[in-house]
Amino acid sequence: MRSRKNRGFSLLEMMIVIGIGLTVAGVSVMTLMPMLQETHVDQAYDTTLSVLRNYRNLAVSTSKRYIVTFTAPGTMTVTRWDYAIPVSPAPVFVASYTLPPDIKFAVQPGFPAAAPDGFGTGVTAMDFDQGMGLGSQNYVMFMPDGSSQDTLGNYNSGIVYVSRINDYYRSRALTVWGTTGRIRGWRVYLQAGVNKWVQQ
Repeated sequence: MRSRKNRGFSLLEMMIVIGIGLTVAGVSVMTLMPMLQETHVDQAYDTTLSVLRNYRNLAVSTSKRYIVTFTAPGTMTVTRWDYAIPVSPAPVFVASYTLPPDIKFAVQPGFPAAAPDGFGTGVTAMDFDQGMGLGSQNYVMFMPDGSSQDTLGNYNSGIVYVSRINDYYRSRALTVWGTTGRIRGWRVYLQAGVNKWVQQ
């Protein structure tokens, strides 16, 4: 009669269990990867939206000018420009924000020509100073009245795109209206066979 005290797992049984565990882990990672990528896009969009809204509100509540500058591939730099008489001093650095490394301020080939709020043509990642003939600017300056202007005092409307390259349908856009400083978010969808920007 054999004793049961000395029984254990054989090497073959251990290898089978480890193989099953690795297979389950691999399938889980492959399943979760698209969700993690979507989370990065959401995080980048939320960060950009909150930076714009936060510094617009600060401009109104503190009677200061806040400038949000977008730099490719995915950095936002915030400076504050105080009023002084007779000449305003240079802007002061406030903060810097960086998007996740796989997300950029970029456009995708084939973005709808009908850009959100009619700002730009979908070919420039940061396209501010709309309709003033000054070319594309990469910043917005929020004024104490809540409006967005450029450094020349013109109302500064425009758009910035947040995107992962080769991931078309997760792309987002944010528009800023110069006269009111209103900020709106957009996402590209396929509707009735046509790609369109839809407000979020």
